[in-house]
Amino acid sequence: MMAKHSVGTQQLVPIRRDALPLQDSCKETMTFTHLNLHSYYSLLRGTASPEQLCRAVKAMGMKSIALTDTNGLYGMVLFLQAAKEYGLKPIIGAELRTSRNRAVALVKNHQGYKNLCQILTNRHLKEDFYLCQALQQYQEGLVILTASLALLDKLQGKVEELYAEVVAGKAGFELLQFAKVRGIAPVATNRVHFIERKDFQLHRLLRAIDLNTTLTRLDEGELEDPSSHLKTPQEMVSAFFFCPEAVENSAEIAAKCIYQPDFGLVFPQYDGLTDDETFELLRQCAYRGARRRYGAISDVVRTRLEFELKLIRSKGFSSIFLVVRDIVRRSPRTCGRGSAAASIVSYCLEITHVDPIRHNLYFERFLNPGRQYPPDIDVDFAWDERDDILQYVFATYGRHRSAMISNHVTFQKKAAIHEAAKVYGLPEVEIMAVTGRLSGYYYDMVEEVQRQPSLRYHDFSPPWPEILELGERLVGIPRNLSVHCGGVVLTPDAISHHVPVQRAVKEVDIIHWEKDQAEDAGLVKIDLLGNRSLGVIRDALEMIEVNHGIKIDYAQWNPIDDPEVQAMIASGETMGVFYVESPATRLLQKKAGVGDFEHLVIHSSIIRPAANPYIHDYLKRLKGEPYEPLHPIIGDILSETFGIMVYQEDVSKVAVQMAGFDASEGDELRKILSKKHKEKRLKDLQRKFVAGALARGVAKESIRQIWEMILSFSGYSFCKPHSASFALVSFKSAWLRCHYPAEFIAAVISNQGGFYSTFAYISEAKRLGQTVLLPGVNDSPVRYWGRAGKVRMGLQQIKGLTRKGMEAVVECRLQGGPYLEYDDFMRRTELDSADVRLLIKAGAFDELEGIDRRAELMWRVEIKPQRVSMPVGQAVSLFDQEVTEPPAVPPYDRKTLIQQELEVFGFLVTQHPLELYQERLQELDLIPSNQMQEYIGKRVQMAGWLITGKVVST
Repeated sequence: MMAKHSVGTQQLVPIRRDALPLQDSCKETMTFTHLNLHSYYSLLRGTASPEQLCRAVKAMGMKSIALTDTNGLYGMVLFLQAAKEYGLKPIIGAELRTSRNRAVALVKNHQGYKNLCQILTNRHLKEDFYLCQALQQYQEGLVILTASLALLDKLQGKVEELYAEVVAGKAGFELLQFAKVRGIAPVATNRVHFIERKDFQLHRLLRAIDLNTTLTRLDEGELEDPSSHLKTPQEMVSAFFFCPEAVENSAEIAAKCIYQPDFGLVFPQYDGLTDDETFELLRQCAYRGARRRYGAISDVVRTRLEFELKLIRSKGFSSIFLVVRDIVRRSPRTCGRGSAAASIVSYCLEITHVDPIRHNLYFERFLNPGRQYPPDIDVDFAWDERDDILQYVFATYGRHRSAMISNHVTFQKKAAIHEAAKVYGLPEVEIMAVTGRLSGYYYDMVEEVQRQPSLRYHDFSPPWPEILELGERLVGIPRNLSVHCGGVVLTPDAISHHVPVQRAVKEVDIIHWEKDQAEDAGLVKIDLLGNRSLGVIRDALEMIEVNHGIKIDYAQWNPIDDPEVQAMIASGETMGVFYVESPATRLLQKKAGVGDFEHLVIHSSIIRPAANPYIHDYLKRLKGEPYEPLHPIIGDILSETFGIMVYQEDVSKVAVQMAGFDASEGDELRKILSKKHKEKRLKDLQRKFVAGALARGVAKESIRQIWEMILSFSGYSFCKPHSASFALVSFKSAWLRCHYPAEFIAAVISNQGGFYSTFAYISEAKRLGQTVLLPGVNDSPVRYWGRAGKVRMGLQQIKGLTRKGMEAVVECRLQGGPYLEYDDFMRRTELDSADVRLLIKAGAFDELEGIDRRAELMWRVEIKPQRVSMPVGQAVSLFDQEVTEPPAVPPYDRKTLIQQELEVFGFLVTQHPLELYQERLQELDLIPSNQMQEYIGKRVQMAGWLITGKVVST
């Protein structure tokens, strides 16, 4: 190990600082690199982002920077990007902590990176993880720094690149003495956890939150030293005046750490095939699928297929398509969505189901020659089948070569104030009095609190000012990891060679990076998502097959040209229909008055928070109002949407055609609009957009208005292929509602997959003329069932009924046929008395015994048949008989029946709630809801029962 150190066994004595003054010339020539530096990805320890740290280090004149977050590489990709932006040499590392020891591992080369990933993975996954053993086993390519005397003692002579990590102060001086005696090279660090000394207060707050304690009870041993801030090189040189070689060694170590990840595509070869074999298989599958989709293959289809296949081959993406095809074949009902739906190859492989040629879908949004990243393919499965699909992926591709992407859960505004106030020891009632009145949509907490009328008289005496200030600083800081909703990554070798892995809930392994970092690192994200509406369609099709003998092939089923369905969609009668049942979308449908597929695609995309002004313009233009596009280019690009940007790719198209962006820059602008941490880059792109548009003769005012329209895509928005995929599912749902309403409503309620409550759908079923039947022990499955204009409630609707009880009712009925009577039911099912009571209250025995016998049946449950036990060998007596004859029990009155119905369902089924108030309502001059259109502009009086609602903050 080439490092500067002193060797000896003599007794060392403390050195006074003024005894060895450091010459100014030495200060100027000596370089220093921080090798133990933590961002806020040292969860609930660090306070600054990687970008903030890089900016601060650059401002101090340093050339290199190491990031050594605690037990993770959570922010590594962001760190590398920030270091590049600020012209710094990045050093990848991590601080490895256990309950007893900690050490810093710095990466020198690619092997060192793989070893660090493996150590971190073992740290999270192995209960018997032993830090000393891990550092010995995986030392190749790593530099190890530690202040632990025990680790130094055990690792000396066994780890080649071992340094004593010395921090200025008494403890550091004692460690330095030990290192010199043992001949271990020292290196200076400051264990940086915050940029400025004043940030220690935020560090304290984070530690208290992590330990779920108050600041007054926080153990000081859980904190870093208040001086653990980012010091300048001059400050570090001065602090180590007594040991200049410790400073010099920092620069020497930094020079050794030369590894710069060369991120490229990381994905396994399909079925072990070569690149050429994989592509040929993809070509065969694509053409076979094309013949199934189109019949005879036209020149247009062939040309598009060849264009896409050539691009896929050049990018090396053939295996991705074949792997996704293999996954989607596990289920007959899927919805491939996102930009992948613009690909005819995806369509022919039945990954997606919308014809990209017929619907003019923009392929370059999915793949283009300038795109640096692998394609992002999203596939929906029925919500209750998705976990089985994931298990198939993990089993097929190996748990050591597959994992899910993580989400980095950050502090949001209300939660930040709540957590800050909690650690200050304030009572929950006082905290909620403030946070409960905040809107959640604001930039400055203090300003928001001051402007709230409801908080005008609230006492904001100390510590509230400090809480609000620190709460503001908490916003955006990561607090923990969670599992991404569906993102899976696969690797050709052990995934822990590419990124550390840890375990989340349900024994799911997740990587340390969220989706953007994973994509930037070359990992291919395949989103396997759960969609309740696919469960609705599955169940409805199953009922249709059982009830009517009609079997529908989901992949080939395309009802978008059905005129009855189009008319229903145009009227806004789409309650229960996937994606178009919200009040806003239904109102838009009614105002537009069109229900064809192309307009539904537009409507499902234009409904987004920032687009309200453009919706009004769209509706007027749709109805024929003349308009002038903001610029002729806009008019050409956006002709089908009347000069209004509706889809994400519209942003890219306008940027390319109007401002001279290339395809990859246009795609970057589109992506960056949804990322708040990229505001600086967005400003750069805005300047480029303005300059490019001006150079092409576009007027300044037009540029301003067009840029405002582009900014309306901030937050969430959709590309046309995504909206088209969803619109197809919407049409399939609408077809079921239109032609088989009983089966459809039953499936919607069974899957709990709609926008509204069960009571709302029950009410809708009645409005559609369907009869809603109470659960019945001889007719109800666990889920709802629809047949011939009747919706039979499922046993699942009975609140409190056990899953075991539901399954017993159905299973015994299937094995022994319908129940003959109550006693027959009890003998065969042997249900718990609590379950039986619930079935009686729900009316499940009414069709067997009659509603008037509910009270008697309840008596029989309460007074179970008794048998007097006799000693063995004693003769049977008169008393050894079942007592079953009930007394005359009067039937329940109407009020009791209503109470029971509310108790077991949570709503009324057998009658409308307003029927209970008929006498009072008859005294009022009420207008029926179906006549409201006749009273526009007039004051009316109506009565109703709230079945669903949405609370809106004002």
